Amino acid sequence: MKKVSEFLDKVHHVKDTLTSRSTGPELPQVGVVQDPRLEFYRSRKQRGVNLGSWFVLERWISDSPFASAAPPGQSDLDVARGSNAKAILERHWDTWITESDFEWLAQRGVNTVRLPIGYYHLCGADPSVFPGTDFQSYQTTFEGAWPRIVTALTTAQKHGVGVLIDLHAAPGKQNRDSHSGTSLDPAFFSNARHRARTVHVLRILVSKLVELRQSNTPPIFNVVGLELLNEPQPNSHDDLQKWYTQVVHTLAPIDPGMPIYISDCWQTDQYAAYIQALNAPPSTIVGLDHHLYRCFTSEDISTSADQHAGALWDPNAWAPKMFAATAEKLASAGAGLVVGEWSGALNPGSLQNGRSHDEQRKNYVAAQLALFERCCAGWFFWTYKKESPGDTGWSYRDAVQSGVFPDHVGVRRRPGLRLDREAADQRREAVLRDSLGQHSSYWDQYPGHYEHWRFEHGFRQGWDDAYPFFSFDDESLTSVSEMGFRGHWLTRRVSDHVHASGKSKSIWEFEHGYNQGVDAARKDFETLCE
Repeated sequence: MKKVSEFLDKVHHVKDTLTSRSTGPELPQVGVVQDPRLEFYRSRKQRGVNLGSWFVLERWISDSPFASAAPPGQSDLDVARGSNAKAILERHWDTWITESDFEWLAQRGVNTVRLPIGYYHLCGADPSVFPGTDFQSYQTTFEGAWPRIVTALTTAQKHGVGVLIDLHAAPGKQNRDSHSGTSLDPAFFSNARHRARTVHVLRILVSKLVELRQSNTPPIFNVVGLELLNEPQPNSHDDLQKWYTQVVHTLAPIDPGMPIYISDCWQTDQYAAYIQALNAPPSTIVGLDHHLYRCFTSEDISTSADQHAGALWDPNAWAPKMFAATAEKLASAGAGLVVGEWSGALNPGSLQNGRSHDEQRKNYVAAQLALFERCCAGWFFWTYKKESPGDTGWSYRDAVQSGVFPDHVGVRRRPGLRLDREAADQRREAVLRDSLGQHSSYWDQYPGHYEHWRFEHGFRQGWDDAYPFFSFDDESLTSVSEMGFRGHWLTRRVSDHVHASGKSKSIWEFEHGYNQGVDAARKDFETLCE
């Protein structure tokens, strides 16, 4: 892992260049965060997979744990009510995902996993999650889950892989699906007691994660965020948003920098507007989680694979326009758009005869990846693997091995590459001269008052914020990190800039320069890796 002292030296260099090379008012000499490891894991672009059916079971993914489940045999509670549940679950937890899986993922550029858990998996950390819930009689059955979750975090960190913890199953059950923990009817939204219990569960979870970072050996700092609820199905979106707001402000004092991921309930515009108005604490990254599947509705079935892909390739089609607009809205609020679940699966009705089904899926996957890379702070394929092999639509492992999914994602690390900071600074200044010249020439066409020094400040700051991501990761990852939640960084830097120089109608020039600096840094680094 990149040594913290080396990174802090880079941060000091960023501060030096911030004040020594500019012609406008001096900006404050501020660092990034107290512990840069947290910042980089949390705000880099997350390229990941879901570890489905590891802790929260889904029978269509892994059938064997349900062999002795009580009827209807579809959920974690059904397994717990069956015979031999503790032994069955612990054997599954110990074998479904192992260290070799994290190593395999890291070798393909995957830098993050989304880990679905249920509240009952926390009972080994604190049994107070149980009273008044459907699982209160099964503490002994589930108490072994928490130490295995801790081991999962440690193992992932060993390979440079971050973990997004997703509360897939909340007290009372937040949707109608069995992957929310039980085969019962949902009661989360009809019973305030369940919502209050879930706040309690989330407080426990964040507190335990802080403890692991501060006192565990080794310290665990690779948790990239916490998803408050998976796919909630509220009767009232206003009520859910009020609950979200309560949780965000409840968790912030426990871990002020913990990123919070919020499901959009497939109402993306509404929840993007909610996040814009949320007024989250400045240190909190908020990710809006959108799930994209194109294989369930009658419209999906009647649309061919090529049409599905074409609608994603075309920047003027509905979905790309929605993604771009949402990403822009969220960035303005210091937040980001994340696709927490997607796949290469298509209904048989979409797959044309006479052409390889895998070739059609490959094009569909490529179209999705291109869109997500362009607009999103992160994405997570559903799911890593299935018990029965061969499903190239839903199983990431099978999709990679069959060529449906690329063998590698992200900018590939060039072995032995060492960054020359002085040379990078020289290249930055050369690119800046060209960019500033183009910026000035363009606006010279339109008479008015401009402060082009702000563009210069922004460009350097964007470049200098982006570049350290490229050299931060453990070399076990074959790809390098890059800035993902750019809106979060830009919002903070604009605040610093305004604090130092005062409000101005020309702050937009700093913002333009910052974005161009980030893009230029990535392009420069890609050239080094060619």
